[in-house]
Amino acid sequence: MKGDLSIREVAQATGLSAHTLRYYERIGLLSPVGRDAGGRRRFAARDLDWIAFLQRLRSMGMPIREMCEYAALRRDGDSTLAARRILLQKHFDRVRQEIALLEESANVLEAKIKLYGEMEEAASHFCHPE
Repeated sequence: MKGDLSIREVAQATGLSAHTLRYYERIGLLSPVGRDAGGRRRFAARDLDWIAFLQRLRSMGMPIREMCEYAALRRDGDSTLAARRILLQKHFDRVRQEIALLEESANVLEAKIKLYGEMEEAASHFCHPE
């Protein structure tokens, strides 16, 4: 993809709306986007990687507030590496807890489904002796 993208092109490439992209810029998730002579936003190709990472964080349930904190730390450079790692580690720990809860719930559902299957099998033999 070329290195100078319109907001429409970025929206198509990322699946985010132009409104969401403007919102992300306004709240600081995206660094200020360059503009062309007509004042229209022009995104760099590297912005797509950052947007993809933001989408990944969002899909894993990271609150926008924490995403903004991470984005601000990132803009502040290498002196914030430890703070960024800690923020991501805390979120990673929450994601792992959620995965464990989902696995536990899935096991309960699986057991209930198996039980109902066994009950149906038993009921079908009772109602229709062979």
